[in-house]
Amino acid sequence: MTTFVDRVELHVAAGNGGHGCASVHREKFKPLGGPDGGNGGRGGDVVLVVDQSVTTLLDYHHSPHRKATNGKPGEGGNRSGKDGQDLVLPVPDGTVVLDRAGNVLADLVGEGTTFVAAEGGRGGLGNAALASARRKAPGFALLGEPGRAGDVVLELKTVADVALVGYPSAGKSSLISVLSAAKPKIADYPFTTLVPNLGVVTAGSTVYTIADVPGLIPGASQGRGLGLEFLRHVERCSVLVHVLDTATLESDRDPVTDLDVIEEELTQYGGLDNRPRIVVLNKIDIPDGKDLAEMIRPDLEKRGYRVFEASAVAHLGLRELSFALAEIIAKSRADKPKEEATRIVIRPKAVDDAGFTVSLEDDGLYRVRGEKPERWVRQTDFNNDEAVGYLADRLSRLGVEEQLMKAGARAGDGVAIGPEDDAVVFDWEPTMMAGAEMLGRRGEDHRLEAPRPAAQRRRDRDAERDEAQREYDEFHPF
Repeated sequence: MTTFVDRVELHVAAGNGGHGCASVHREKFKPLGGPDGGNGGRGGDVVLVVDQSVTTLLDYHHSPHRKATNGKPGEGGNRSGKDGQDLVLPVPDGTVVLDRAGNVLADLVGEGTTFVAAEGGRGGLGNAALASARRKAPGFALLGEPGRAGDVVLELKTVADVALVGYPSAGKSSLISVLSAAKPKIADYPFTTLVPNLGVVTAGSTVYTIADVPGLIPGASQGRGLGLEFLRHVERCSVLVHVLDTATLESDRDPVTDLDVIEEELTQYGGLDNRPRIVVLNKIDIPDGKDLAEMIRPDLEKRGYRVFEASAVAHLGLRELSFALAEIIAKSRADKPKEEATRIVIRPKAVDDAGFTVSLEDDGLYRVRGEKPERWVRQTDFNNDEAVGYLADRLSRLGVEEQLMKAGARAGDGVAIGPEDDAVVFDWEPTMMAGAEMLGRRGEDHRLEAPRPAAQRRRDRDAERDEAQREYDEFHPF
């Protein structure tokens, strides 16, 4: 059964925003007390967070579909809906987030590093928030926006200082077990190690991590064996250690040829040419291995490699090796440029930036693209004439109608707002009027302006008395 997964495709969906509420306050002797519809809640985000206790992407391999909760709709009495809860997904340190095209979206390194994989939709405004001096009683509310949804690819690249590379059964797992407290599986058959093993080594005042990369054989960079799956785990390492088996039982292999083959695979994979190399001639506790190590060491040193003879079984040469690695790693850390605080760059909006574009397509359709128009369309309830009229007002104030006229649009031409696969298409009529306009100005309710019955009766009696007084004064001037 698979226990280690370092690449998954995750299908994420954020929560939808809750709809706003269209409500009118009612109480005794005041049946129409004004709008009191609350706002909808925000939809939950899908957030990736680095967690040091997580070492694999196995959970997402078995359950790749993840969705955050939706925001609750608003209610009457000026009660806003509850926000949706963010879905927090823990990922291992060193996880790279990519889109399906392979573009890097985020490189998550360091405990607590976060990335919002899908943003929740904002809640819609209730009619209480839409009320104004000119629009005293909106008979509509805005809809909540749908949350973002999509696919992301998660790739795990081990965060280690040292990578042990070499043929299967060269002794990499044995070395990491004696250099650190790691306890990998060790056996005398190829491909014993099926996952990268990590260990922590202390050499003097330097503490560093070491990892063995399993499954490197000829053709690994093209997918043979397990190498292609795990070569990505050496990308973050500061130094590469070639572990060569000087006591191999295979007659067609020798340590120098093994080194050349692994180097060729690293070159084919790319991006590792600038990493320092160290060669470890392993298994010198075996007489034939010791003799072969002494024979090939001068040739390797002529190539420019630092060579160490070691035995994981007999614990020979390990101290020298660990301190040499500590020296290289300390120098690498010192040479790294210091991270500077992120500079906050403020880019003000251009004066002539309308926030949207109008283009004429080949089929004669005028397409409007922009954050605001598209968001307003998503928030509009097209079953409510007053809401449609409110949308028309907003688009007109934004300048969409003016730009359509400049682009050559005429009454009756088709206009689409939004992308091709999710657009609202309508026949354009300048200064669009909604059916609610026949009842008065948009957003007004004449019932709220009407006086209460008792007050109206008093006014009627006062008017009748005034009229009678005028008639009496007319016939009795003195």
